[in-house]
Amino acid sequence: MTPLIRNRLIGCVLALAIFAVDQWTKWAVTVPLGINEIGKAQEILPFFDLRFTRNFGVSLGMFEANSPEMRWMLVLVTGLIALVVTVWMMREKLMGDILALALILGGALGNIKDRYELGYVVDFADLHFGEWRPFLIFNVADAAITIGVLIVLARAFFMREKDAEEITITQAPGAAENS
Repeated sequence: MTPLIRNRLIGCVLALAIFAVDQWTKWAVTVPLGINEIGKAQEILPFFDLRFTRNFGVSLGMFEANSPEMRWMLVLVTGLIALVVTVWMMREKLMGDILALALILGGALGNIKDRYELGYVVDFADLHFGEWRPFLIFNVADAAITIGVLIVLARAFFMREKDAEEITITQAPGAAENS
């Protein structure tokens, strides 16, 4: 197995792991803990609660799906975005880029599954400091997408010259044997 195929396989495994952890945490909060209705919450720490909410929109609640047609349009659009991210990930050569895209893909798949099955995304993580909430209520998928996007942006702004050198080195004859 070449290092490139290995890296892409690791990316696929990470995306599936993020998807699985996202779905498991949503299940754990809503079924065993019973936090499955608007208004239900459980304090975990003074600054972190599990609080059930339904997100009918996408990032930051934008583009809210107010009708069945809009729901399916969001499923379609987010599915297309996940497909683009998958193709992008399969074309990347560097592990940092592949892992960042895997985080985005795994999170997107978790939220797409919710929207497809439920018509909304289950959000439950409520980080707050007193009454100040620096984020909307979120879930594992949202966190993975956000971290992945931040990594992609950071790598795009700060690491491209170095990465070009790494690509040249990894494509040199015999590089695959040394990895």
